[in-house]
Amino acid sequence: MKAIRRFTVRPVLPAPLRPLSDLARNLRWSWHAETRDLFQSVDTEAWAAAAGDPVRLLGTVRPARLAELANDRRFLRRLTAVADDLDDYLTGDRWYQTQADGLPAAVAYFSPEFGITAALPQYSGGLGILAGDHLKAASDLGVPLIGVGLMYRHGYFRQSLSRDGWQQEHYPVLDPNELPVTQLKDTDGTPAQVSLALTGGKALHARIWLAQVGRVPLLMLDSDVEENDLGERGVTDRLYGGGSEHRLLQEMLLGIGGVRAVRTYCRLTGHPAPEVFHTNEGHAGFLGLERIAELCERQLDFDSALEAVRAGTVFTTHTPVPAGIDRFDRELVARHFGPDAELPGIDVQRVLALGMETYPGGEPNLFNMAVMGLRLAQRANGVSLLHGQVSREMFAGLWPGFDPEEVPITSVTNGVHAPTWVAPEVMRLGARQIGAQRAEDALTVGGTERWDSVADIPDQEVWELRRTLRERLVLEVRERLRASWRQRGAGNAELGWIDGVLDPDVLTIGFARRVPSYKRLTLMLRDRDRLMELLLHPERPVQIVVAGKAHPADDSGKRLVQELVRFADDPRVRHRIVFLPDYGMGMAQSLYPGCDVWLNNPLRPLEACGTSGMKAALNGCLNLSVLDGWWDEWFRPDFGWAIPTADGAGTDADRRDDIEAAALYDLMEQRVTPRFYERGRGGLPDRWIQMVRQTLTLLGPKVLAGRMVREYVDRLYAPAAQAHRALTPDTARDLAEWKSRVRAAWPGVGVGHVETTATTATAELGTTVGLRVRVALGELAPEDVEVQAVSGRVDAEDRITDATIVPLKPAGAPDLEGRCLYEGPLSLDRTGPYGYTVRVLPAHRLLASGAELGLVAVPAEDVVEGAGVLLR
Repeated sequence: MKAIRRFTVRPVLPAPLRPLSDLARNLRWSWHAETRDLFQSVDTEAWAAAAGDPVRLLGTVRPARLAELANDRRFLRRLTAVADDLDDYLTGDRWYQTQADGLPAAVAYFSPEFGITAALPQYSGGLGILAGDHLKAASDLGVPLIGVGLMYRHGYFRQSLSRDGWQQEHYPVLDPNELPVTQLKDTDGTPAQVSLALTGGKALHARIWLAQVGRVPLLMLDSDVEENDLGERGVTDRLYGGGSEHRLLQEMLLGIGGVRAVRTYCRLTGHPAPEVFHTNEGHAGFLGLERIAELCERQLDFDSALEAVRAGTVFTTHTPVPAGIDRFDRELVARHFGPDAELPGIDVQRVLALGMETYPGGEPNLFNMAVMGLRLAQRANGVSLLHGQVSREMFAGLWPGFDPEEVPITSVTNGVHAPTWVAPEVMRLGARQIGAQRAEDALTVGGTERWDSVADIPDQEVWELRRTLRERLVLEVRERLRASWRQRGAGNAELGWIDGVLDPDVLTIGFARRVPSYKRLTLMLRDRDRLMELLLHPERPVQIVVAGKAHPADDSGKRLVQELVRFADDPRVRHRIVFLPDYGMGMAQSLYPGCDVWLNNPLRPLEACGTSGMKAALNGCLNLSVLDGWWDEWFRPDFGWAIPTADGAGTDADRRDDIEAAALYDLMEQRVTPRFYERGRGGLPDRWIQMVRQTLTLLGPKVLAGRMVREYVDRLYAPAAQAHRALTPDTARDLAEWKSRVRAAWPGVGVGHVETTATTATAELGTTVGLRVRVALGELAPEDVEVQAVSGRVDAEDRITDATIVPLKPAGAPDLEGRCLYEGPLSLDRTGPYGYTVRVLPAHRLLASGAELGLVAVPAEDVVEGAGVLLR
């Protein structure tokens, strides 16, 4: 029979065991081995049945066992030690507290998904895992971050396979009362709520769930409350589900409701108010509008409030393609804002203008969330060096007149949270080598360029560790594969072959990620005969473990999954290649350490960063990847292999896949497998072990989330906090008025006569020539602009590359036509074809970049012809 109502019955812990409840409710256990070991010792079988979730464990452990533990002095000593360690972690000074003054009092970090632990399934893929790692690293470093997201009642879907290999989705209902979260309560004990105004006089209410991620609170908004109608209750039903209006309401709740939730949390707890707001991808972009509305209520006009909000906002873009950005119909957005809906004090046209695609090729009837994010943030970044370059090119239309390299989007390369992803055996080996505290600091704070102590670990220990991890993966794969085949309808009598799947002594390749087409799940199947030869080679066999989910609406992705599954079902190779359904954090934590090679073969440059290979590298797994994302930045032949790309303009998609698949097979046959199987005098694969050692020594410190968060603090959060403090209401008004005046007067700005002291078209290296320029400023004053000489090597079309920029100084009074004279030196510091130009930019002490306004004046054609090109 089916229950008509469901309750969550919590255990009553004996007084000596009460600290277990606090330990279970702080998600630090998800990356702290001693805490997990303590919970496992409560009841080993129940811990396994609870899938390593302490909250579920405590809900199932027998009262008699609890009473026994309450009198177990050895257990209580361990409990006290772990509880004291957590208290010290939460209250003691960490890296952030030792830095110079001026850092933000708090930072609010908004993301549509967070991957903290499998016990809190509020993530779908890389964006959420990255957000979770960001919170954990911020906690380890002591950064006063507040995370903001949504609480999805169904999370992301669970994946299984039909008998013929077709992906099937399941959406189990998540009860927050059974998750490691608590409800934020108001001062009167009632659940704290935020509300949004909807059209037709309706409202969208949401309560606030709190997950404690170490030192970092994560606020998650949940619309499944009784005060809402059925439609509004479903707003937070599924991650990335529903149609356009459903997604728009989710993003309004995340951005606008999220700011209100932060204000509520700070009011109730005394947490410092954030000085910096970090928008992780465009989904949360509406947070800027809510903050503008707050300032408008304090008597600031829209333009002044916009400047104040921009100063303290950081926007991170994660997509390298326009198709990956959320875009809504302008009419849909207009319907949800204005007098009869949300933010009634803001003119709807001002809202729409923020998301308008005003650049060539833009769609005027669409509202672009990333464009709004960039317009509302004074600082923006991509997530790898290459992705920063791709982003500058993709969004260059927002800064007309500037070359892509000057578009104000920088990059901070992603990192991964080592304590979450490094196998306990690897952690223990590091602790034995340099001590537990030093090993923990190395993996969390980072700050060193190399881990040279890895060189002192004997080859035998490295190789035995790699085999141990591989063997553990083999056993887990067999268990998961058996469960998958049972779901597909197979009986036990059909599954005897699974006991022979994979071999702990065979080279093991991992490939696991989401399954959009650009990640090319099936590139390895391009030449099936050749792949079979690799899998079944008599002396140097290969085995491959594959996992991944296609989006529920992506039938082409599902066909790729089915194609891979059908190949893996072939009795000739099914002991050498497996597809594991329902890829998630729990599976990943065994998969990364157990593989010898991590394969990644996206279409370059469509992988913004791709952090799975980083997690593998921290466990001594070697990367075999296309030069995309982070691998393009840090690849070296010492610790991995680069798959050549065929990305020329004249190469069609099929031809490109053929070429790159052939290159992958060549690398496997000629470089990878021989190195794994060749043995030195001691019977060990010496050259392979050396590559593992180099991976840990040289890549390890780079790929840490601690390094990433420290970069965000130094390069983005600290400058944003300083800019935020500088923008007082009066300063914000002054800046807004200055920008308005400059924009209105800019058509009157122009570069007139340009001359140099060079008398010939050639000169010697090291020569300095004088440059004199006449500039018309119209209604602007010299202090409103900066006149610059831009020089450098030129290509065949006279485009300046690798430019050097030198400000020119005003010299004398304006001439009879009102033009100002500027002059300065031009140093000829490079040989070969060399050229220069002159330009005028707006200049103000509160601009983060000269390109911020997207305004530039350059010489007219007749001036260019008169000035000529130097050193052609």
